[in-house]
Amino acid sequence: MTFEQLSIFIAVAEREHLTKAAGFLGLTPSAVSASIRALEAHYNVRLFDRVGRGIELTRDGEVFLREARETVARAKAAQSVLAELGGLKTGKLDVQASQTIANYWLPHRLLSFKNEYPGIDVHLKDGNTATVAAAVLEGAAELGFIEGNIDEPALSSASVAIDRLVIAAATGSKAAMDRDASPELDLTRLKWILREPGSGTRAVFERELRSRSIDPARLDVLLILPSNEGVLNAVRGSEAVTAISGSVAAPFVEQGQLVLLDAEVTSRQFTILRHKERRLSAAAKAFEVLCRSPAEQFSSP
Repeated sequence: MTFEQLSIFIAVAEREHLTKAAGFLGLTPSAVSASIRALEAHYNVRLFDRVGRGIELTRDGEVFLREARETVARAKAAQSVLAELGGLKTGKLDVQASQTIANYWLPHRLLSFKNEYPGIDVHLKDGNTATVAAAVLEGAAELGFIEGNIDEPALSSASVAIDRLVIAAATGSKAAMDRDASPELDLTRLKWILREPGSGTRAVFERELRSRSIDPARLDVLLILPSNEGVLNAVRGSEAVTAISGSVAAPFVEQGQLVLLDAEVTSRQFTILRHKERRLSAAAKAFEVLCRSPAEQFSSP
């Protein structure tokens, strides 16, 4: 069994698709298929079943996937040690972040890091608070960045920036005109388009609602979308409003497409996560130092 075979198996298992795994790995589908067949034939174990037009892991495959991931994680740790010995001339940095941070706060910091350490291969993946925390727990990412906090004993966290949450509506919408006519903002009488449960934006907003003795279930939620861009595009063409990062909304406010019904519903922290028991690579340590400057008022670069 080779490291390449393990990597191929994991890629196919995670995507449940030979062609997609091949594209991710930069291999041909036939090479990927041959590698899986060789593993199954050598150990006389069936790892995948064909179901309809797709493939899925067998029970034996599910057991092997856990072992394969742990083995690959240990191999990556060995690579990190060599990178440290090389003085950060080579290596890899895996970072995951919630969408607002990945799109607005991290890019210029990653660029600064890349300029200082051009030999480090930097990988950034976005998600929401729940998926980012899970990635750090599982070792898929060394560092995670989320909006707000998370209660996970295995992870350590530190604030790296401050962001403000605003309520935005389309210019000319009834909500915008009502706001101009009256300073009172009854959140339960508005129609909402919100991020998905599990996102930092949604969690912080619902926590603020409860602090005001408002049950989030009382909101009239028309639509739930998995990205800031989707939410803003929907709001701009509707009578609904949303709760979102002020810096995400700012360009649309400046262009006159959105108005703020509340310029600061609440503030929240941007938080860096790391696993308490896993040793950070030198690349991750260097990037953590770059990011953990004193907490600052968040603004897009």
